[in-house]
Amino acid sequence: MARERAVECHDIRIRFPVGARHLSIEILVNVAPRETRAAVVENGVVQELYIERTSRRGLVSNLYKGRVSRVLPGMQAAFVDIGLERTAFLHAADIANTHTDDTVVSMPPMGLPQVEDIRRLVNQGDDILVQVIKDPIGTKGARLTTFVALPSRYLVYMPRGDGIGVSTRIDDEAERQRLKGAVVSLLAPGASGGYILRTAAQGVSVESLREDMAYLDKLWHHVRIRATQTPAGGIVHEDLPLALRVLRDELARGVSRVLVDSPSEHAHMVAFAAAFMPDAATRIELYAGPRPTFDLHGIEEEIAKALDRKVTLKSGGHLVIDQTEAMTTIDVNTGAYVGHRNLEETIFRTNLEAAVTIARQLRLRNLGGIIIIDFIDMHDESHRRQVLAALERALAGDRAQTHIVSLSPLGLVEMTRKRTRESLEHLLCAPCPSCEGRGFVKTPETVCNEIFREIVRQSRQFASRELLILAHQDVVDRLLDEESTTLAELEAQVGRPIRLQVEALYGVDQYDVVLI
Repeated sequence: MARERAVECHDIRIRFPVGARHLSIEILVNVAPRETRAAVVENGVVQELYIERTSRRGLVSNLYKGRVSRVLPGMQAAFVDIGLERTAFLHAADIANTHTDDTVVSMPPMGLPQVEDIRRLVNQGDDILVQVIKDPIGTKGARLTTFVALPSRYLVYMPRGDGIGVSTRIDDEAERQRLKGAVVSLLAPGASGGYILRTAAQGVSVESLREDMAYLDKLWHHVRIRATQTPAGGIVHEDLPLALRVLRDELARGVSRVLVDSPSEHAHMVAFAAAFMPDAATRIELYAGPRPTFDLHGIEEEIAKALDRKVTLKSGGHLVIDQTEAMTTIDVNTGAYVGHRNLEETIFRTNLEAAVTIARQLRLRNLGGIIIIDFIDMHDESHRRQVLAALERALAGDRAQTHIVSLSPLGLVEMTRKRTRESLEHLLCAPCPSCEGRGFVKTPETVCNEIFREIVRQSRQFASRELLILAHQDVVDRLLDEESTTLAELEAQVGRPIRLQVEALYGVDQYDVVLI
């Protein structure tokens, strides 16, 4: 059976639990000159958010003709030039061990990959067709694979795979067998390649699967031709833009309508739907109201809250989320929640609500890597099990792969979440120029003491008529007030006058001692 490769959109995701029986789902698309955003709204509440900028468009699923620039046997990996600022990373486990032509690599059979010596698989200067599976993050380049996967509405095609797989989210065994049998019946004699039936394929007709298979066959033919014509370091195939990806991936969920605020994007989406999903074309509407759709549905407010360090819980408790280079830590606090019975019950209720909110925030903020959750300590073992089960249930709908380690005696939960793209914070924000991302600056008192030491050092090493101190307004105010006596004593000690000057562009912890 072919291996399923996760084909993800450039998205930031949030999914709130909705208790209504009759679910009303809408997709809102906001188009700006340099940014496109899409939101999935269920029963009036924003559930998922996607953001794509033309300057930082996601690369996941894109195909490139790369050139191997360096082979590292010690790491069992190679660096590949695909035309980006940084070379991309390709591990031996992600390289097919056979080639059928100069640029198109084959797909191994289902099962654990047999990792060979990297030097037997690629050499410096080789041109290979690669697919991005992880965007560049921070200082790291993109992560690549040669196991090509091409998605459509209902299928993922592995050009040289073997077998037919079905998404694990389709749990009805009869439906799984029906879908597999339908694909087998549509395969041409002697056809090669493997298929994965996506979750959206549940309940679709054989004719719809036939259309998808024909589309993927044409797409692969196009890719093969482009791969021979494209120079090394060039893009061979680019995934759909955000607005069309949302249609492809989300309409199968029973979306009642799609509102788009751009006439040109609306025309593109209608044309795409008419070609690939005719039944959905009538559900795509042009929004021309006076108030922006994201303001109308409270989505702008949700984005602003997702950038805050503190997340308030409905019970009165709160979370504190800190994202660092190595990991993300989440602290759960009872805050203003005092409960109605006893302390243990208060803690239990707060932790239960926090578990659901944490899962939502991980998707909304697109947090990945190592995540440490500090739940409030619970003495009741049944309460600990219920909180952990609540966290697992809340994460069940997350498309990113997660792994949870059991709750420790201190109330800590260690978990990992697969990271393929920049977090929401890194996408929308930059490190503070004053604190350089530390989250704090030196106090005026600390800076004054540093200035005093610098004055002594400068006066001993260099001759001058006077000293000029350039500093922030708060520092100068302190030197003239609380530190005026110390400054006068220091002036007498060095035997030179000391002048102060405010620099409006300086941060609190910036200063200069100038010799005149």
